Amino acid sequence: MVAAMSRVLSRWIVALTALCCVIPLAQAERVKDLASVAGVRGNPLVGYGLVVGLDGTGDQSSQAPFTTQTLRNMLTQLGVTIPQNVNPQLKNVAAVAIHAELPPFAKPGQKLDITVSSIGNAKSLRGGALLMTPLKGADGQIYAIAQGNLVVGGFGASGNDGSRISVNIPSAGRIPGGAMVERSVANGFATKAEVLLNLHTPDFTTATRLAGSVNDLLGDQTARAMDAVTVAVRAPADPDMRVAFLSVLENLDVEPGDAPARVVVNSRTGTVVIGSHVRVHPAAVTHGSLTVTIREDAQVSQPNPFAGGDTAIVPDTGIDITEERNRMFLFDSGATLEAIVAAVNRVGAAPGDLVAILEALKTAGALRAELVVI
Repeated sequence: MVAAMSRVLSRWIVALTALCCVIPLAQAERVKDLASVAGVRGNPLVGYGLVVGLDGTGDQSSQAPFTTQTLRNMLTQLGVTIPQNVNPQLKNVAAVAIHAELPPFAKPGQKLDITVSSIGNAKSLRGGALLMTPLKGADGQIYAIAQGNLVVGGFGASGNDGSRISVNIPSAGRIPGGAMVERSVANGFATKAEVLLNLHTPDFTTATRLAGSVNDLLGDQTARAMDAVTVAVRAPADPDMRVAFLSVLENLDVEPGDAPARVVVNSRTGTVVIGSHVRVHPAAVTHGSLTVTIREDAQVSQPNPFAGGDTAIVPDTGIDITEERNRMFLFDSGATLEAIVAAVNRVGAAPGDLVAILEALKTAGALRAELVVI
C-alpha cells in the first residue's frame, strides 16, 4: 500500500512540476505568495538582561534602581556579595530588553538575530556587550540564550552646557546570530491528514480558484475551500512525502480574485490611493479654493512738534481674500480611474482637496467604492 502511494505521489509531483514550468497563468501568483501553511509560523521571544562595557553612557543608578538590583542578583549568583550600604554608580552598565523571533522548525543549536533596546536612561549602547540572557516564549519557557557584542547604528554627543546631538537611535542595537536556540516548538505539520492553506487576504474567489487548480491537477476532492481564508488539501502521511508534496504545491500558479473597489486615504500624509475597480455614477462637481492672506506691517506714529506726544509703533493689518474660479466638471456613468484622475487634474486639486471631493461623492451616492481612512 505504501509503495502504491509512493508511486502515485511521484506521478503527482512530476505532473505538478511539468505544469508549473510549462503553463504559467496570465497575472497568476504562486501559492507561497498567496497563502501560508497553518501551524507553520514563528514565535516571539523576549528577555531582560544587562549590557556592560559602556563608555560612561549607561544607566544612572539614582533614576534606574532596577539596574543596580539586577547587577546585585547576578553577582550573588556568581558568588560575589555587595554590602547593602554600598550603592555602586554603574555608568558603564545598562538594563535592556531583548526580543527576537523563533522561526518555524527551528532546532537546538541554530542561531537567531536579536534586537537589544535600553529600558532605562542610558544615553548610548555603542561598544557594549550583552551578558548571557535567557529568552522566553509566551508560555514562560526558555527557548534561546542570548549573548554577544552589540552593533549600534546611531551615535550621540553632548557638551558640558547641556547641549546634545544624536544621529539615528543610539539606545538600541542588534546582534547578528546573538542567540542560540535551546528548545524547539512542536507543531502538527506532519500529524494531520490535511494541510490547511490560509490566504493572506480573505477572498472567496481566490479560495475557490486555489481549490479548483489543485483538484484539476491532483483529482477531484483533493482540495476543498472551507471559507474565504482556508483551503484544505489532502496530503501524504509520510513526512518526507509531505515535504516534497508541499514543495511543489507552493509553486503552483493561481490567478487571485480581483481586489474590491476601494479608495484609501491617509489622513496624516494626505496620500490617496484609488483602486482600479472604482466607478463613479453620473455627477457634476465643482471645487473652488478660498485663500485668505493676513499681512502684518508696522508703522511709526510721529506726533506733531510741540504736541507733547510720544513716538510709537502702530501695527497695520491687511487682509486679502482670493477665490479661485474653477469650472464644474462632469463624471459620466461608470467613469473609470483614468477619468477620475484626469478630471481632478484639470481643476488642479491638491491631495487635501481630492479627499474632500471623494467624500462629497460618497455622501451623494455617486462613488461606488469603499472609502477607507487610515
